[in-house]
Formats: sequence, structure tokens, C-alpha cells
Amino acid sequence: MSVYLDHNATALVRPEVQAAVADVMAHGGNPNAVHAWGRRTRARVENARAQVADLAGADPTAVVFSSGGTESNAQAIASALAAGCERLIVSATEHPCVAEAAAVSGVAVEVLPVDADGVIDLAWLTDALSRPSRAVVAIHHANNESGVIQPIVQAAVLVRAAGGWLHVDAIQSAGKIAVNMAALDADSLTLSGHKLGGLQGVGALVMKAGREAVRILHGAGQERGLRAGTENTPGIVAFGVAADCAARELADGHSDRMRAWRDAAQARVVAAGAVVVGDASPRLPNTLFMAAPGWDSPQQLITLDLSGVMVSAGSACSSGKTKPSKTMVAMGMDDLATQAIRISGGWNTIAADWDAFADAWIAAWDKRQARADRPATEVA
Repeated sequence: MSVYLDHNATALVRPEVQAAVADVMAHGGNPNAVHAWGRRTRARVENARAQVADLAGADPTAVVFSSGGTESNAQAIASALAAGCERLIVSATEHPCVAEAAAVSGVAVEVLPVDADGVIDLAWLTDALSRPSRAVVAIHHANNESGVIQPIVQAAVLVRAAGGWLHVDAIQSAGKIAVNMAALDADSLTLSGHKLGGLQGVGALVMKAGREAVRILHGAGQERGLRAGTENTPGIVAFGVAADCAARELADGHSDRMRAWRDAAQARVVAAGAVVVGDASPRLPNTLFMAAPGWDSPQQLITLDLSGVMVSAGSACSSGKTKPSKTMVAMGMDDLATQAIRISGGWNTIAADWDAFADAWIAAWDKRQARADRPATEVA
């Protein structure tokens, strides 16, 4: 048995994407060439741009393709600073690629705290934005670990009133819940192809009308002069196909079915003794972030992997040492921050996958608890 429940790390590549990429690679052509093959390739790039824009509720002219979400987040921050923003406000649970880009930006960075449920503190943000200097406010639409969805619309009202710039990392939310740039009132928004079932190595920055992206890579004039380098045509086409598939799945209610499967598995593991992170907040329907008191993340991962179930840790491992989950520390859950795992479904996940996870985890947990309850002389 092999069950893949790590789609928040990277979704499996869709069959439709594989077919489209094979066709692109078979026919070739530089999208900047003026001959027939170049024009054909350009048409495919622009079709993909329209598909990605549709998923984000934006105009195709607002989409700038890149090498991935990390590059696009860096470009968004650079663009906001170039527009005259003087400081950065970054949520405490932001993805490292945003937090690190902010840290090396050369301007002051303030950390927007979250409450015990993982939701940003709007009162704190109101106070921070009352100061006269213009701020870039970076808030991810949904947390990559807990799946907690942030109140972007409410934050946008505050940022707009203060004359700031709101950047929204929608990399985890796109395709799982509706993402509409106009409704969110974001100045910039980022997406990533491989989270949708496309290829790794391609992302997009989406800009609000009237906002300008600045180049962080210099060279020729690709992407309307906003991102140098020959376009990754196979990756871009894959991104477009994956975005189109994700949009159709949203319309078909796939997220609602996923939520029901997740909730059923969650109820089972909670009854067995697990602690769910962010359960009191709106969450992505595909994500379950849970901790097992006294059972370290790597041990859980290995045990599940041996049972054929692939998930990921809520903490990162380096040189054999477990690092606490940044998200859980920000939420005040330090005592469990090295004991969490993330389970995340995707386009090909079915109810039986969630059942298999719950079966494997509960069996291992019960066995562990039984050993712990045995007298020391019996264990020896």
C-alpha cells in the first residue's frame, strides 16, 4: 500500500499536465522567436497565463511568470519597497521565503503576531499601521502547516486606509479554496505551479492594476521586461493546465468532499489522543496539522512511512535534530512544537487514503501507549 498525503509539500503531477508537457517538448520553439514554431509556443504561454489569471481572479496582463513562489515573493517585496514603502510587517507564521526576503531587504521588519488559533492580530496591525511611514504588509492567505486561513479582506481595509501595500502569498490556498485578487484587495499575490499538480520550478506574481513589478533578474526583455530569462515553456504550460484543472475541481465540489474526509479522519485521531492545531479557525479543507504528546515528529513519519502512508512533519529536521514548528511556537504551543505532523490531500486523494492514514496512525499510537502502560519489569 502506498498513500500519498503530502500535497502541501508538492502535489503529484496530473496526467493532463504530463500529456501537455510531453506535447510541448515534442514540438519545441522559443516563445520569443518570430517564426511559426516560436509563435505557436508564444500562444501556449499566453493561454497558460490566462488560465493562471482565471484561477486568481485577475487579468492575464497582471501575471508575471517566474522560477517559483520563492522568486515571486521576493519580487513582490522588492516591488513594494520600490514603490515607496519604508518598512515591512510580516505575519509570525509566514513562509520562510517571505520572512527571509523581508529580513535581507534592508528595511525595518516588524512581526505581526497571531493568536492561539493561528489568526493574525488585527488590533496589533491597526496600531502598527497608525504610524506615519508606509508599510508593506505580507500575510499568507493560508498557513502552509496548519492550513489556517487568514482574514485577508479585513486586513486589506486597514492597509488600504494607511496607504500601504498588501502582499498575499496564496501558494497554499490556490486551488483548494477560492482565490480572487480583486475580492481580497491585494496589491500583489503569488502562486506556485507544483502545489496545483503542475511542475516544480515555475511560479507567478500577480499585480494589482496600477501597481508595477520591478525586475530582480536582469537580462533580456522577457515577461514584458519584468523577468529576464527564456520562459520555462513546459513549466508554464503545465502551470496553466494544472490551474485549469484546479478551477474545475473547485466548481465540482472536490474541496467539500475533501473536508468531509479530513474531518472524519480528524475525529478518529482526536478520539485516540491527538491534538489538532488551528482547529478553531477556518482551515484549508485538505489539511490536518496534529500533534501527538510525547511522540516526536520524525518517529511518527518513519512509523507511518513503514505502513505505506506518506505525510510530512510540522517541524524541520537538520543533522538529526528536530526543530520546533515555527507556526506552533507563534501560536504558543511550544510544548508540542516538535511533535506535529501535517497530512494534506490533493487532486487524486480519495476517502480511502484518509482512512488508511487514520488506521495506521491509531494502530501505532495505541501500540505505543500500550508499551508505555506496561510495568517496567514486564517491558524489560
